Parts: sequence; C-alpha cells; structure tokens
Amino acid sequence: MSKASSTLKKFGTFGGVFTPTLLTILGVIMYLRLGWVVGNAGLLGAWLIILISFVITLCTALSMSAITTNIRIGAGGAYAIVSQALGLEVGGSLGIPRYISQALAVTMYIFGFREGWMGIFPDHNAFMVDMIVFASLFTIAYISANLAIKTQYLIMGIIIISFLSIVIAAYDGSMYKPLSNTLSWGSFRGSVENGFSGSGFWIVFAVFFPAATGIMAGANMSGELKDPKRSIPTGTLWAIGVSFLIYMLLAFWISRSASEQELLTNYYIMVDKAYFGPAIIAGILGATFSSALASIVGSSRILYAMGEHKVLPYSKILSGTSNNGQPRNAMIVTGLLIFFTLLLRNLNAVAPLVTLFFLITYAMINIVVIIEQRLGLISYRPVFKIHKWVPWFGLISSVFAMFIINPTVSLISIAIVLMVYWYLSRQNLETPFEDVRSGLFVSFAEWAAKHTWGMKQKQQRAWKANLMVPVRDINGLRGTFEFLRNITKPKGSIKLLGIEPFTENSTLATQLEEISASFREKGVFSSSTVIHTDQFANGINYGSQALNGAFFRPNIMFLNLQDHDDYENELKPVMKESMRLEIGILLFNMHTTTLLGQRNTINVWVSDRRGNWEFGGLDIGNLDLSILVAYKLKMNWNANIRLITVVENPEDEPHAKAFLESLKELARLPQILTEVSVGQFKDYVSEAPSADLNIFGMQDTLPYDFIKTMSQKTHSSCLFVRDSGHESILA
Repeated sequence: MSKASSTLKKFGTFGGVFTPTLLTILGVIMYLRLGWVVGNAGLLGAWLIILISFVITLCTALSMSAITTNIRIGAGGAYAIVSQALGLEVGGSLGIPRYISQALAVTMYIFGFREGWMGIFPDHNAFMVDMIVFASLFTIAYISANLAIKTQYLIMGIIIISFLSIVIAAYDGSMYKPLSNTLSWGSFRGSVENGFSGSGFWIVFAVFFPAATGIMAGANMSGELKDPKRSIPTGTLWAIGVSFLIYMLLAFWISRSASEQELLTNYYIMVDKAYFGPAIIAGILGATFSSALASIVGSSRILYAMGEHKVLPYSKILSGTSNNGQPRNAMIVTGLLIFFTLLLRNLNAVAPLVTLFFLITYAMINIVVIIEQRLGLISYRPVFKIHKWVPWFGLISSVFAMFIINPTVSLISIAIVLMVYWYLSRQNLETPFEDVRSGLFVSFAEWAAKHTWGMKQKQQRAWKANLMVPVRDINGLRGTFEFLRNITKPKGSIKLLGIEPFTENSTLATQLEEISASFREKGVFSSSTVIHTDQFANGINYGSQALNGAFFRPNIMFLNLQDHDDYENELKPVMKESMRLEIGILLFNMHTTTLLGQRNTINVWVSDRRGNWEFGGLDIGNLDLSILVAYKLKMNWNANIRLITVVENPEDEPHAKAFLESLKELARLPQILTEVSVGQFKDYVSEAPSADLNIFGMQDTLPYDFIKTMSQKTHSSCLFVRDSGHESILA
C-alpha cells in the first residue's frame, strides 16, 4: 500500500455524501427563484414542478444506488460507474465534458455569490470579489477534502439559521393569506425580463429544474469514502428526501406570505418576508459558496480518475497525489481552468451546457442499469435492488427534461459527447477492469462473434453456467432434468453428449433431442449430439477436447454419479481431463430417499484453511464455482444459502468467521447464513444443520470414499465441485 493511500482521509455517509449533495441541491434557485416559480405556477403548479423535478432525479439516484452496490467503484463518481460498465471510451466521452461543465459551474456559482455580495456591498469591486472567492475556494479544496467537508458543515449551519428565520416568520404571522386562496393553479404571467408577456408550465419548469440536480455531488467523492457501496445510496437518497421536503414547505410558506405581484417582481422576496432578512442573504451566499466548493472538489476528482485510467494526455501528471493522498495536480489544472473562465465575465451563453451535461450523465447512468438488467449476467447482483421500470423512467425523463430546457443546446451537448467518444475510441485505451461489453457481444453472438473473439479470455463478469452433460442412461438424465435446468436458467446452456456403442437401431439421439427441446421450451438453451464409442471416458474426453477450441464451449462438466458407474475407470479419467482443459466439474450424487427434498436450504462447505484465513485479492480457493452454483439454485428455488466451515484449531474460529463475513460482503450476498464450528470435520458433518443439498469442494485426488459417504452422513443429495479457474463470485 502506498503512503498516499494509507494516509488518505476517508469520509462517512453524512460528511462525504449527504452534506455535499444536500447543500448542492439547496442552492441559489431555492432562495432567488422559488418565489417566482410559485408566482407563475401557483402553489399547486409549483408543487407539481417540484415533484416532477425530484422524481426525475430520484429515478437516477435509485439507478446509481443499484449500480454502486454492484461494483467496486473507484474515484470519479459517475465517470467511474459508466467506465466500469461500458468501457473507458464511453466513460471518457461522458467524463471529459462533465468535468469541463462542472468547472464552468464553479465559475457560475462564484458569479452568483458575487451578485449576492454586491447586493449588500454595491460599492465593492466585482472582479476583486470574484478573485477573493475563487482564492478562498481553491485554498480550501487544495489543502484537503477534509477541510472542504468541515467548511460545508459551517455553511450548513448558516443555511439552517436562514430556515429558522423563515420558521420564526411563519409563527410570527407572515402567512397572512387564507389557505383556500393559495391552493390554486397559477396564471403564468411571465417575468420582468419578458415584460410579463406570459410563460408556459414547461418554461417555468426549465427555470426550476437545475435546483433538483446535484445528486452526483456525493458520488464524486467515491474514491474517498469509507464504504461507497453503503454511503452513496444512503446519503444521496436521504439528501433528495430532505431537500424535497424543504422545497415543498418553502413553496407553501412563500405562497401564503406574499402576493402574486410580489412573487413575480421581487426575486429577493424571501429576504423581505423572513423574520431576519440578513440570515437569508447569508444563506444565499452560503448556498453558492458550498455549491462551488462541492463542484471544485468533485471536478478535480473526475480529472484525477481520468488521469489514473490514462484517458487524457499527460495522465501521469494528472494522477499525481500529495503525501496525504490529495489529487493536487488535478486540482491545480482545475483551478487554472476556473481562473480563465472567470476572465470571460459572462457565461450566460454556455450556462445551459452545465445542466444538460448533468442530464446526459443521468441518462447514461440509467442506460448502464438497463443494459445490466437486460443482459441478466450473474455478475449483476446489486445489494440495492430496483424495479426494471425505474431506469427506463429515469432515462426517458432525463432526455425529456433536456429538450424541454433547451432543444438546440441539448443537440449540441449530445454532439460533443459523441465527438469525444469518436476521439477516445481511436486511442486504444487499456481498460484496467472488465466491463459488461463482452457479455453484451455474447448476447448478440450471431452478428458480434467476430468482435468478441478478440476478448476470448476469462470473462468472469459474463460468466454463465454452460454445462456438458454426458448421458448413457436416459432415465438418469430425466431424474436430473429440473436440477440441471435450475443450475443454468435463465442465461446458461446445456450440451447433452450421448455416449454409446454404434448400433443401427439406436434411439439415444432422438431421445436426447426430445429432452433438449424440453429444456428450450422451459427457457434454457440446449443442444445434443451422440458419440459412438465402446469407451465411456474416452468418448467424453474426445468431446471435451474437440469443443475446447470453440468460442462458445461448455465451461462445466456435469457428472451424475449412479450405482452402475465405474468411478475409478470411467468418471475419474473424465474429471482429470476436465481439470487439464480448465473445465469446471460438478459431480452429483442424489440421495436415494430424500432426493432434493423441499429445495429450501443449500449448505456450501468451506474447507479449513488452517491458519490462512486472511482475506486478500480475488483468489478464495476452490469456492467460486460452488457459490455461483448455489446462488443460481437459490434464485431458482427461492432457497437459503448457508456457508459452513469446521476448524480444528480453536484459535482459527474468529478468523474463519471474519473470512466468511468478508466473503458475504464482497460477493454481494448479504442474506446468506454462516456457521463456524470447532472440531473434527468427520465428526461434525453428520450433526451439521440439515439442507436439501450439500455442496463440497473437490480435492485434486478426487477420493471416492469421501464422495460416497457424504450423502449418507448428511442424509441429503450432494454436489462435489471443482473450479476451472475462470469463475469468480467476487466479479
């Protein structure tokens, strides 16, 4: 571990996500434009605008919560999410414009701060105010994100005081208008700027909607959170909920505290109606300052993340950090960009780009979740689950909001993203992580096989159970039909390999095709073939060797242990050859009496690691395939999984428990049970908690005595598993 990573300050949910997100949402629009929105739309119209705005951002926040609980998100927030799902080219095409727009947002927040300040001190030099505010922001952010978070606590206190001023005013009698007169639809008269010539509902919505953005402020800190999987969903959703309630209550208060004429003509109406007006002015200054601070900290993290992934020129410099882990090189570049935009003095022409790049980001987050859901890969196991309509609604509403706000600039924004993608796609970027594109290509294999051939490698995120099932006893196959279907459904496949001596009147091929058709009818792709040979083991091995060069080859050998099988001379050679070809092995021994029982519980046995319980890296021993198969059965049976291990040394017990808990967390299987016992395995296995299926890891020696006795000792059907090395439950 580097010195920088070991000294980097990590933040929790409240400081790292909730506070910056809430303060970004509670911005200058709340103080200076909410009254105008209520004056045009009326209270009912304003409430509807607030509701629509927050529903759009809520759907994206839910999608973001789902995806962040399914990946190990690094620095960069939304950029990291999109990059890990769709590749660096797509992530960079979003990250570069988003970084620039977020830096522009800092400049606009500084201009907003200056306008508020000049309202108090009109004689002050505007340019000097901008420079002093910029210097303050840059100094705080440059020193550390920790100081920025502490500064935001102070700003939150100022904003709370401004709210108290409003609450006191309400109790002091500011709400003089009767409730019956306020619950109405507005006349949409327009604004001073257009001479009150009228304004439509969606125009008012376009003015307000930027207030609801900013939900990525906490996600931008993803690289500096203690537990981003928990903090980003929790902090973001709480910030959205709290800010939504505040906006609804403020709209109610201002609608009863001021006339329509006052609301339309006076943007500082909240200052006039609050109990202590200067508190509202302080809130305006605090809101703009906090939004600028969150943006400058977040944008530098995006630039740093792109530098780490070598998306930009001079990436090595951009990814440099200080001794305490702060991305100061990226901060300096961001500061220079903000300084030069400050010299422009007027950013009205590009201001819509900021909001629209936010909306493009929201749309891409929803697209990522839609793709993950549609592919149905086993690697998509978010702890935070959402319904399938949520990302679709988030995507459609984000695009809708873009074209409501400004159709022309929306097209320009999309064109910029596409141009950046075109550029990055020609840079031969090396992705340091696997994304879902391989799974996407495989799903459309008829036309995409030529693209996926170059990615033929360990595809742990796109893993599916593709079984090869040797058959010489058709009745045995019928007995395991549902079990095989439950292992592979919905995206896996089953290759039935018939083995028999050649005869003129054989019906095995016909019978296998009938069963294959039954698998296909029940949602699992299946095919069949027959190899004619007198040697059972040789026939299977020839089939495995022939398919080893195929692109879509079976990755699991499923063997059904029956009484007539010669284990040593038939099954064991098949398993050894499967291990040589890096094919996983499932050896199934069905209990003659209990069969598969009620299919309620699955025990997965973890072997004693004998003092080596330290969890590190992605290598967890011969466990990946066992847990993947258990997870598939859990989903199709609606069953429970229990991880069990027996340790001989009592001192290993706490370490074993910690190992299982870490495995649960990293495998994103929070609902599975764990049990650790101290003693001898052979003594405990007969007394272990009952299950309908017990899954054991298989040793290299493939001992028959162990395999044959486990079904008797556990009084259940047993599955013996050997990894191929191409599976990962942690992917």
